[in-house]
Amino acid sequence: MTSPLRAHDNHRRRPATGTGGPAHGGRRPRARTLAVLATAAAVLVPVATAQARPAPPTTASGTTTRTTTGFEQQVLFKASQERGYACFRIPAIVRSADGTLLAFAEGRVRDCGDAGDIDLVLKRSTDGGRTWGPLQVVNEGGGDTHGNPAPVVDRETGRILLAETYNKGRPDAANCGVPCDRTPHLQYSDDDGATWSAPRDLTAELRPAGWNSWYATGPVHGVQLARGRHAGRLVFTVNAESYAGGRITANHAALMLSDDGGDHWRVGAVDSYPIAADGTFRQKPSEMSLLERSDGSVYVNAREQDGTDLGHRTAAVSHDGGESFARPFRTLPGLYAPMVQGSVLRLPPHGSGKPGRTLFAAPADPDRRRTMTVRSSYDEGRTWEGVDRGARVTTDWSGYSDLVPVAPGLTGLLYEGGAADARDEIRFARFTDGWLGPRRAPDPTTPDLGRHARAALVLGGARPAAGRFGDALSFDGRDDAVRLPFRRSLPLGSGDFTCSLWFRYRATAGEQPFLWMGGVGSRSPQVALRGDPARNRVVAHVTALDGARPPATAEVATTAAYNDGAWHHLALRRTGGRLTLTVDGAENRTVPDVPGSVSRNAVFGVHAGQKADSRSQLSGDLDEVRVYGRALDDDELAGVRRDNARVPGPVVLRLPLDRVDEEG
Repeated sequence: MTSPLRAHDNHRRRPATGTGGPAHGGRRPRARTLAVLATAAAVLVPVATAQARPAPPTTASGTTTRTTTGFEQQVLFKASQERGYACFRIPAIVRSADGTLLAFAEGRVRDCGDAGDIDLVLKRSTDGGRTWGPLQVVNEGGGDTHGNPAPVVDRETGRILLAETYNKGRPDAANCGVPCDRTPHLQYSDDDGATWSAPRDLTAELRPAGWNSWYATGPVHGVQLARGRHAGRLVFTVNAESYAGGRITANHAALMLSDDGGDHWRVGAVDSYPIAADGTFRQKPSEMSLLERSDGSVYVNAREQDGTDLGHRTAAVSHDGGESFARPFRTLPGLYAPMVQGSVLRLPPHGSGKPGRTLFAAPADPDRRRTMTVRSSYDEGRTWEGVDRGARVTTDWSGYSDLVPVAPGLTGLLYEGGAADARDEIRFARFTDGWLGPRRAPDPTTPDLGRHARAALVLGGARPAAGRFGDALSFDGRDDAVRLPFRRSLPLGSGDFTCSLWFRYRATAGEQPFLWMGGVGSRSPQVALRGDPARNRVVAHVTALDGARPPATAEVATTAAYNDGAWHHLALRRTGGRLTLTVDGAENRTVPDVPGSVSRNAVFGVHAGQKADSRSQLSGDLDEVRVYGRALDDDELAGVRRDNARVPGPVVLRLPLDRVDEEG
């Protein structure tokens, strides 16, 4: 069905053309005026000062929401506020050399589909993101898809360059067919985004012949290097696919480089991954965000989707200005996020000589695109704080994002969000360093007696209580949990295992998680044991992936909830194609197992007293949580139950839960 919004052509702006010469012309010196300098100075007013002023009137850009906490946001792109568009997606933002913020997006004409009639659109702010000008069409699709904005600023000349990708549009909402022939293009502006050059096709420079299917620029801002012998180099990211023999055969993650201000480009670092004939592959780094570290190296953080490696985020580093990656991309299982584009930004240090704070913005729910959160790193992306420590932007549905420095101590976030759907609108948020909060002290811990294990983190204030054997831990049902730092010995893979624990609770409603290993949701490999008092049962479920087959789940449940406030022993064993759930050695329930790995390709975490998405918490107590990398026999399990006996390993984890160490 044709959208009624399609009847808009005589109202849409045509792409503006630049006044500074041909698209492949020479670089221009930057001109500054008193008016521009005044605008740049206005940007330095922090949010806290702006909050004392009256809120700006509602405009086509929406109403600004102000708080007293150093955070404010407004709706920047929304179909109901702009004529001629059914949907806006794929945000990207940069700050020009003269202080103007340029917020880009895809203006989707008929629907929210990825391969329809799509324009590249822009809004500009000259006051640090307080107010925004009208929508500009930078590049009109004319029925085709012109998208994936990847802007980068040359701070030596002031030129703003915009890399983008074209493909033939579809009249329906379906995706681009396979192979999808997509071509890179480039535009530039020499007047802070007011006008733009005609697009230039970069296919001959930036798309090797074998990259003959999917090809995508960004979508997120690129960077200009400022340190070392490659200072001045422009860098943006691309991911692409190869097609042969009727199927996709490889994925490529790459950096694109220019050393002459964008006049000429070439392919730099490339990391390629083959795709097997059965459709499996190790990983597929895509939609990469990058930054320059204080030592001049380039850090790249990317979306990872459907590979056999653990986690939905992956990262790589270049030490030679983006010419090559020091080693292949490695997944980041502890950095929880759904399959989605994310953004990174390094904040400047505060004169201490040590690296400043680095930010990562993405939805924090590992299952679905919701709960946009800004997480911090204090070692420039080598490690990241846990999801519970992040600064929450919204609990709404949320998706793609980009971060921009607005002024010292003030950062902007352009992101997809909505109460009903992450594609409802694109919002612009501003926040201070104070809103992010200070670096927190280490969490309390409790010992993990598994091999080569670090202590487990005790979150939310869980405290000792009288247990079945010595002390146990008590969980309040609100935010208490035990979370294990990731180590390679935790994933259970496709082999046999035994989970054993003691639980005690009285809850009569709600999901009561005892132990959760792996991801969450119907498609993520996982092992979960939980109370389900509303349905009068205790249940265990296993979701596994076998080759390229769809995920499969097996569930086994008891005939009672055991929510009588007494201690009960629970065990789940996987062996011989069967799953057996045992309570107190008396009730045994067995179901057929599902083949495959219970810990492949998903966000991976181990949680006691908490569901992996932090949306369910145990109200009760746990003691002696153990996981073995084999199936215990009945006698061994009886010894564990009666005497807390030690049995031969391999011991994947062992949490006595008999103490909390406050020093972390």
